[in-house]
Amino acid sequence: MSQPAETAHDPEAKRKIVNRLRRAQGQLAAVIDAVEHDAHCRDSVHQLSAVSKALDRAGFLMISSALKECMTAHDGQGDVDELEKLFLSLA
Repeated sequence: MSQPAETAHDPEAKRKIVNRLRRAQGQLAAVIDAVEHDAHCRDSVHQLSAVSKALDRAGFLMISSALKECMTAHDGQGDVDELEKLFLSLA
């Protein structure tokens, strides 16, 4: 898959995305630790669910930000089609 040219991104959206990904990273580390230390499966599943939600929210925020940038910077249908495919890939 080819990479699009680098563009300036909304710094606030970028900060939120990075925070969500770091949160997911910490939660995933907790899941790994729980499994390694034979924690109760209920606790592991709750943490795993939190990881999944954090990743989903980061993905949706990434696409939302890209859509805003696309709509304000471009009027190309190709960009919208690609964003739609990305959005649906998270479903």
